[in-house]
Amino acid sequence: MTAQREWLDKDYYKVLGVSKDATAKEIKSEYRKLSRKYHPDANQGDEKAEERFKEISAAYDVVGDEEKRKEYDQVRKLGPMGGAFGGGGGRGPGAGGMNFDPGGLGDLGDLLGGLFNRGGGGAPPGFGGRGQQRQSAARKGPDLEAVLHLSFEDAVRGITTAVHLVSDAACSTCKGSGSAPGTAPGVCGICRGNGVTDDNQGGFSFSRPCSGCGGQGTVITDPCESCRGTGSERRPREVKVRIPAGVKNGQRIKLAKRGEPGTYGGPPGDLFVIIDVAPHDRFGRKGNHLTLTVPITFAEAALGSKITVPTLDDGTRTIKIPAGTASGMKFRVKGQGVETTKKTGDLLVEVVVDVPSDLSKKQREAIEALQKATNDSPRAYLEVD
Repeated sequence: MTAQREWLDKDYYKVLGVSKDATAKEIKSEYRKLSRKYHPDANQGDEKAEERFKEISAAYDVVGDEEKRKEYDQVRKLGPMGGAFGGGGGRGPGAGGMNFDPGGLGDLGDLLGGLFNRGGGGAPPGFGGRGQQRQSAARKGPDLEAVLHLSFEDAVRGITTAVHLVSDAACSTCKGSGSAPGTAPGVCGICRGNGVTDDNQGGFSFSRPCSGCGGQGTVITDPCESCRGTGSERRPREVKVRIPAGVKNGQRIKLAKRGEPGTYGGPPGDLFVIIDVAPHDRFGRKGNHLTLTVPITFAEAALGSKITVPTLDDGTRTIKIPAGTASGMKFRVKGQGVETTKKTGDLLVEVVVDVPSDLSKKQREAIEALQKATNDSPRAYLEVD
C-alpha cells in the first residue's frame, strides 16, 4: 500500500487524539505523552503497546511535519476518487490512477501534479506513472524515542555516552535485502517488473499496484532464514550520542536516521533522545546560571563577614557579606555557572539567616541584651497614631 493510499484509510489525527485544527504545538505535546506511555522500554513484552507506539510514530511522522501534513490533508479532502486520478506525464495510464483522453482532455494527473507541486507533471507518490509507483513504495522507517538519564554534572558539562534500546534493525544476515545471502530478488511474474497491473475498461484505464509484489516489481524467491524475508529483525542495539554541555531536563536531541529501518528501500526513521536530569543535592539551575543556598549566622548578617562557598567543579570561592545583609539576599559569582558554546552563566548564591531553635544560656542572655539595646522597632511604619 502506497503512503497516500494508507493516508486515505487512516485518520492520523484520531490516532494522536487531536482535532484536525490542532496547532503544531498541540500535536507535538500529545505525541510526546502517547509515545512515553506506549514506549517499548516502558512496556516490555507488550506487543499491543509496541504496535500502538509504531502507529503513533507513523502518525506523527506525517501530521508532525508541516509539508507532509498539508499533503495529507489535501489527499484526505480529495477522498478515494482523488486517489484514482494520476499519470506521471504523457497520456498513458498511471499507477493507481485513471486517465480519460477522449475529447482531448489530456492527462488529469497533471492537475494533481501541479496541486502537489511535483515536478514533471507527476502526481504525488501513489498517483503517478509506473516508475513513480515503484518509487512510492519505499517508505521511511518509524521514528523512535529513548530516555537518557543523566547526572546533574554530566548535563552541565556534556558527555559522550550511549543509548541502549531494543528495536527493529536491518537484518544482520541479509543486510536488509530480505533475500538469503548470495541470492537476489527475482522479477515479478505477474506484472513483469512494472509494479502495476492494468484493468482496461473502454475509454478508462485503471492501474493498480501489483498484488503479487506489492508494487515493487520484484519478489523474494529465496527468503533469508533469519528475518524470513522481511529484511529486518528485532534486537538490542547501542547508539552513541554526544550530549552537549548545558543540556536541559526534558530536552529532545534528534539523531537522524538512527530509528527503525525503512521498508522497500526507504530511509531509516530518526531517533529522539529525551534527556532526564537527576537533581543535585546542593545546586540548582536557572537557565545558564547555577543556584546555591547558603546559611549564615545572625552575627555574620548583622556585622558582615567573608564566607567560603563551593562550586560545581569541586572548587571554592569567597563571598563578602556586607553588614546588615538581609535573609534571602543573592550574590553573584561570575563565570561559575553553565558553560556552553554561546555563553557561560554565573553562580547565584542566596544567603539565609539561620535562626537557632535551641539557645544556650549565654546566647539567650546576649540576645536579650541586644533586644534591650534596640531602640527602633522594625514595625514602626505599621503603627497607627
